[in-house]
Formats: sequence, structure tokens, C-alpha cells
Amino acid sequence: MVKKKLDILLEDEDFIAVDKPSGLLSIADRAQNESLKSLLDQVYGTVYIVHRLDKDTCGVILFAKNKEAHQYLCQQFENREVEKYYVAVVTGCPAEDESLIDAPLAEHPVQKGVMQVHRNGKPSQTGYRILEKNNHFSLVEFQLFTGRMHQIRVHARHAGFPVAVDELYGDGNPVFLSKYKRNYKLSRTEDTERPIINRLALHAARIVFTNRRGKSVTVTSPTPKPFLALMKQLKK
Repeated sequence: MVKKKLDILLEDEDFIAVDKPSGLLSIADRAQNESLKSLLDQVYGTVYIVHRLDKDTCGVILFAKNKEAHQYLCQQFENREVEKYYVAVVTGCPAEDESLIDAPLAEHPVQKGVMQVHRNGKPSQTGYRILEKNNHFSLVEFQLFTGRMHQIRVHARHAGFPVAVDELYGDGNPVFLSKYKRNYKLSRTEDTERPIINRLALHAARIVFTNRRGKSVTVTSPTPKPFLALMKQLKK
């Protein structure tokens, strides 16, 4: 049963790259014991977390299999030597097809676990380019040049196009096709309409790093089908 929950994208003697599902913690917290790390521990013994994804973010995440690899990979993340790309459905359309969001981020003084753009915050940079767009949503690739908590989500809202179904930094509303598509009709197998996207529309699509033998490694996770289905249905 454990193995069915794990979608291993790539592994060698030093690391495991997993396609994390939305809704699963990267590492356990006080409120919830099950996490991707705990599932991996059941299969591999002890694994070491190298970086984290938000609970509701899906996609590529990297774990080390031994202490030496853990130190080596963590150093790359700390030195910003790892390329990190995400794909998201955002509401609206960015003014530019490709640009850089450069806005410092800091923790919110009152709301725990919430970040905000603040002039005294830590330097934070997110690059983006539009992959596809329509009158209501855009499919956007983001590249992280820094690694602040919730960075893409905060920067996207700051730039005027929040990530869809984001309860913290957007309206959090599930996406129903009937709201945007004229003459929408239920399929024969449906009694009521189900949302085409009902969770945070953010996906860790690709990471590029160097293994301990000095070889560049690229790990990719395909764009979630609901993201592509939404863009196809609302295509002009």
C-alpha cells in the first residue's frame, strides 16, 4: 500500500526524486503524522529531506538517502545552484509575457504562517513566462531564484495574478467550468458539476541539480491534467 502512494521519478544510491501529491505534507508536523518522508522511511529506512513543498503543492521533491548526499545536496540549495521551475494556473493574465518579480518578503507580523511583500523583508526574486492564456486564466511557468516560504504565491498575488484556488493569497474558490464557459452542459455520467480544479493550482515541474559525481541531473514531473484540461476548455 505504501508503494502505491509513492510515485518515484528518479533515484540512485544517493537520492530519491518523488512526484508529491497535493494534500500530503513533505515532513510531519504536530497536527499530522503522515507525510511523504514518513512513507519513504517505511520503504527505504531513514531518508533525509533536502527541501520542502507546501502541503497543497504537488510535483518534484528531492530526498537524500545518506548523510553525505544530504549535506552535498543541501549545500547546492543554500548556494542557489539548483534550478527550480514550477507551473501554475493563475487568475487573469500577466501584463508581460515574460518578466522578473523582484520584491522582498517577510513574515506577516500578526498572521502566523503567512508571508507578505515588505521593504524590510529578505530579497526575493521569481521569474515567470506565460505558456498559455485565455480571457480568464493563464498557465505560467515560474522559476525560483530565491527560496522563501510561499514565494511564488505571494509574488503572483503582488503582481496581480494570484494562483488559482489559493486560500491564503487568493479567493480560494474551486474552478467550475460553468462559470466561464458558455452553454456548459453536464456529461451524461454527472448529476452535479464537479470543479475542474479544486485545490491549489501550483505544481513543482522541474529541478536541475548536480549529483555527487559532478553530473547534471534533471527531474521532471508532467503538468497536472486538470491544469491542461482547463486551458483547453477555455481556449479561444
